[in-house]
Amino acid sequence: MRLLLVEDEAEMASWLVRAFKQSGFVPDHAPDATTAESLLAGNDYDAVVLDLRLPDKHGLALLADIRKAGNRTPVLVLTAQGSLQDRVRGLNVGADDFLTKPFAIEELEARLTALVRRSRGNVHAVLQCGSLSCPHDSRAFTLAGRLLQLTPRESAALSVLLARNGSPVEKSHLSGKVFPANSNAGPDAIELVLHRLRRKLEGGDVRIVTVRGLGYMLERIAHEDAAD
Repeated sequence: MRLLLVEDEAEMASWLVRAFKQSGFVPDHAPDATTAESLLAGNDYDAVVLDLRLPDKHGLALLADIRKAGNRTPVLVLTAQGSLQDRVRGLNVGADDFLTKPFAIEELEARLTALVRRSRGNVHAVLQCGSLSCPHDSRAFTLAGRLLQLTPRESAALSVLLARNGSPVEKSHLSGKVFPANSNAGPDAIELVLHRLRRKLEGGDVRIVTVRGLGYMLERIAHEDAAD
């Protein structure tokens, strides 16, 4: 899951980015509204975590502008101002959920996962291809009942491929879901991630194939292919 964190407190932002990465999320950080608007214009996010007290614009003003631009990405608002008035204003301009500071990171991550599930209409969906399965956005992948040990980047890549199994995913789109916008990763870095994933899927009934000119695709291995 790719996230945009809009938070001006450096210490809070650093803690959240570390926590998100450890949980398998792919976070980008914007310290102000201007940076957030630029990142949203050039990237596709699964959810936004938005603080209200930003140095250049109030968070709700930023949210209103995001919605006026037609961006429907789920937004969870972090606030130290847990008043009913703030929540009502936030809901009126397009907030999807609220969490009052201080909070537990486990609750924040659970709320984000639920937001994304609802936005995709898959509240109880299980992503599956052959014997590879994963409860939607849980990042707990099993292959023939065996839990796969994946890095956050491998998990992010496999999530995208599994959600689109049987259909090619463009290289640029897949890279965008795996690497943060400020990453120094080169254009071919995604191939190393896929190489490691292919090795971890060996012996199972699914594989990652390269579709020339279209990208990469996860597919189930036919019985005759497995026999060969």
